[in-house]
Amino acid sequence: MPPIKLRIATFNLENLDARAGEEPSLEARISLMRPQLARVDADILCLQEVNGQGGNGGPRRLLALEKLLEGTRYADYEAVSTRLADGSGPYAERNLVILSRFAVEGHEQYRHDYAQAPYYRTVTDRDPDENVDDEQARAEAEKVSWERPILHARIRVGGKLLHVLNVHLKSKRPTDIPGQKEDNYTWKSASGWAEGFFLSSMKRVGQALELRMLVDGIFDEEGEAMISICGDFNADTDDVPLQAIRGDVESHGNHALARRVLAPLSKSIPEPARYSLLYLGRGEMIDHVLASRELLQYHRSTEVHNELLHDESISFATDVKYPESDHAPVIAEFELPDE
Repeated sequence: MPPIKLRIATFNLENLDARAGEEPSLEARISLMRPQLARVDADILCLQEVNGQGGNGGPRRLLALEKLLEGTRYADYEAVSTRLADGSGPYAERNLVILSRFAVEGHEQYRHDYAQAPYYRTVTDRDPDENVDDEQARAEAEKVSWERPILHARIRVGGKLLHVLNVHLKSKRPTDIPGQKEDNYTWKSASGWAEGFFLSSMKRVGQALELRMLVDGIFDEEGEAMISICGDFNADTDDVPLQAIRGDVESHGNHALARRVLAPLSKSIPEPARYSLLYLGRGEMIDHVLASRELLQYHRSTEVHNELLHDESISFATDVKYPESDHAPVIAEFELPDE
């Protein structure tokens, strides 16, 4: 039997929505993004930043995404997405979606199911001469919670079970600190900005920890599991969140865990072309497809479609001028035995 060709892709659609009167219009965005999706040609497609619509008197739906997918191969794919805690429908903003031409046998989402929210007491919004004992500091500490869950789908590809995890880690944008901002864009002090940056880093690494704990749980149940992790990590391959997720033997020193290492497949892309976002003229590889060793053996190639990627940080680079996403799709291709 010929092998099963499998293309797994990730793409941050950048706030895909359908608000009346908003510019750029959904139609303008679709005219540029639908050809991108056709070129991606994915069998399993992980999407981030898909907003929900409706909700007045009924559950929200992913109407903007449905419109984008009309007339494409993805319109008939099975679709699973993040949902509200009561299961009534998707979130208003930044949903994760997995589309698959293969059968989805089950799916779940996780947020603080493995890694509980830590507690932290802010410091730059207080009098530096204030004397605070440990008991008071603990009493004033608040939870540092992350808003974005992990979306996990179990997909049957031929005779093999594939675990697909879709993630969107916290951005590098600093978390607000009470009393430390003049407005949405201006901080009162560099220290306040630094603490906000620290809190965002804490959230991002916390999500990475929860993801790693989930992955280890899958390995505990299945041993040599076939796992692919896709998404917008807001971190490069050697940054702390990716190191925490990868679990390299060089990092933890335990050779018995070698079968649990996750490989970032962007490493196979030549370095000059290895970027999925442009910021201040510099390419950053923050969107990734990772694979467990069981899946890695079938890997054949990785692509990043960044030829037309624009730099939104430059002057006058508004969304009206650039309706497409500011992220590039990343695609990994595999050949699996047809068992």
